Amino acid sequence: MISRHLAIVGPTASGKSAVALALARRCPDVEIVSVDSMQVYRGMDIGTAKPTAAERAEVPHHLLDLVDPDEEFSLARFQAAARAVVAGIEARGRRALLVGGTGLYVRAVIDELDLPGRYPDARASVEADADTERLHRRLADLDPGAAARMQPTNRRRVVRALEVTLGSGRPFSSFGPGLAVYPPSPFTQIGLRAAPPVLDRRIAGRFASMLDAGLVAEVEALAVRRPPLSATAGQALGYRELLAHLAGRCSLDEAAGETVRRTRRFARRQLRWFRRDPRIMWCQVDEEPGDDLLAPAAELLGSWWACT
Repeated sequence: MISRHLAIVGPTASGKSAVALALARRCPDVEIVSVDSMQVYRGMDIGTAKPTAAERAEVPHHLLDLVDPDEEFSLARFQAAARAVVAGIEARGRRALLVGGTGLYVRAVIDELDLPGRYPDARASVEADADTERLHRRLADLDPGAAARMQPTNRRRVVRALEVTLGSGRPFSSFGPGLAVYPPSPFTQIGLRAAPPVLDRRIAGRFASMLDAGLVAEVEALAVRRPPLSATAGQALGYRELLAHLAGRCSLDEAAGETVRRTRRFARRQLRWFRRDPRIMWCQVDEEPGDDLLAPAAELLGSWWACT
């Protein structure tokens, strides 16, 4: 049986936002909740494919533009904000439609994950070691489960896992029921996926459209901000590469090519993440969307389609 609330998940460029907006237009009691770790930053609009002002005026959107891009925004802060938003939607007698491809953020909201706190002293000691792969080996000794779920070069995740493991005195992977557990949830999940060549083509086309829409100027304005971009915001897809271009380290064509390659790799990681969740009902979206964006998912949407 489909739940009251719905989450549309899947890799980047699979059409999640367009489907969600079409569904919200059909069902006037729906409010959209963004579950995207980069759309929380003000001023990062084009490169994060943030809903336009017109779309936000038409349908209520939440969890956009929460902080300035110089701030670090934690998963715990996002979870708290999402809880408050969903509670408000329920209090108004309406339904929440989560939309996003940030897998851990989705799990934090739909499964009420038990999230660890912050441990500044432990973090400072970990950050003092500039060798990320060595830190990953240290994490593998202390918490093999956590280390196995992250790339040895992903410094942000490795540092955070070590911070928690050392600061709390318990393995990072021990918090909550664990990501390998998929309990009942008040959210039904529908996943959108496309064949790799189709998704690759969409990713390249979408980034070209972002450049046409003024992404370079957007990044240029962010590059001169003070305080500067946070470590997280500065690593966002497209932004990192265009910042390098603006600093003279590569051409615009090189930055665009690297962005497309990195986004394609990211999309495959997203799909692997979501495929592990047996609760997700998948919809293949290889065809280019027509006038009726909801048609491919109509059967899966069930009572949501009928707005009951």
